[in-house]
Amino acid sequence: MGLFSFLSQEIAIDLGTANTIIIQNDKVIVDEPSIIAVDSHSGKLVAIGNEARQMQGKTHQNITVIRPMKDGVIADFNGAELMIRGMIKMLDKKNRMFAPSLKVVVCIPSGCTEVELRAVNDSAENAGAREVYMLHEPMAAAIGIGLDVSAPEGNMIVDVGGGTTEIAVIALGGIVRDKSIRTAGDNFTADIQEYMRYQHNIKIGERTAEDIKINVGAAIPDLDEPPADFIVRGPHQMSALPIEIPVSYQEIAYCLDKSITKIEVAILAALEQTPPELYADIYRKGIYLAGGGALLRGLAQRLEAKHKIKFHVAEDPLHAVARGTGIALKNIDKYHFLIRK
Repeated sequence: MGLFSFLSQEIAIDLGTANTIIIQNDKVIVDEPSIIAVDSHSGKLVAIGNEARQMQGKTHQNITVIRPMKDGVIADFNGAELMIRGMIKMLDKKNRMFAPSLKVVVCIPSGCTEVELRAVNDSAENAGAREVYMLHEPMAAAIGIGLDVSAPEGNMIVDVGGGTTEIAVIALGGIVRDKSIRTAGDNFTADIQEYMRYQHNIKIGERTAEDIKINVGAAIPDLDEPPADFIVRGPHQMSALPIEIPVSYQEIAYCLDKSITKIEVAILAALEQTPPELYADIYRKGIYLAGGGALLRGLAQRLEAKHKIKFHVAEDPLHAVARGTGIALKNIDKYHFLIRK
């Protein structure tokens, strides 16, 4: 550590569509939903993260709930800036007082355009970062899982996030083939909302759909350890009278089928374009699943049956990208593929 190291602070940010995770000194310091509540008139921050999520669908006209991230990229520039600034403030305030210089590594989807890169960079700088580095999500996930990304061997990562599913073949410290599709956790949530509306004539909000996904979400209709049915309460679409409906995991497996098929097709497309030598490595080692979507019951079994290749779910898949970003931050000189705008 240098003489003036106490004057600088290094943080890694996994700026996700669903959750934002901040890592400092190898520890997850902030893990909050990527959502903020602002005053509708002044635009000032009212709540952030979990506190703002609890307000979702329950606000009055003076409060607006915003999700600044959409499909893995910044959709609301001001909202993103407020969110990053607010989450950085959640870090140890004593440290912040002595840390005028802030070095940040931010995760980005592999299909990011120059404009989207600039938006992430500017948001981080406006939130107080002195140096901003960026790292592609699949690369961060691979590092977080513990794979040797610089080895002359092929590794395939499927990172099912909130807004995007990132599929990448990595070798020699670079992304050889990548495919980014905007079908992921948010689509699963929307599918559940639509299914409940058409099948059960019940209106549910985004939060309830998210709870259904967590409690009874499944990719296959035949699980070894099935979860108990989840009770959903809400208004009937026609009569507006309250109804209570038990939802089974088989129903959710059926309603998520189309979205999961899109992910299967994207994985197949990435495999088709993979050079034969790397394909052989992937077949031997298997494909790694990361991101919150990897927690969907039976997803690995379904993909395995479809592609005839072993799928491994990363340990703690939700934090794999953030962990990898933290490791890259500590070894900025080693990881030459970090992007600096």
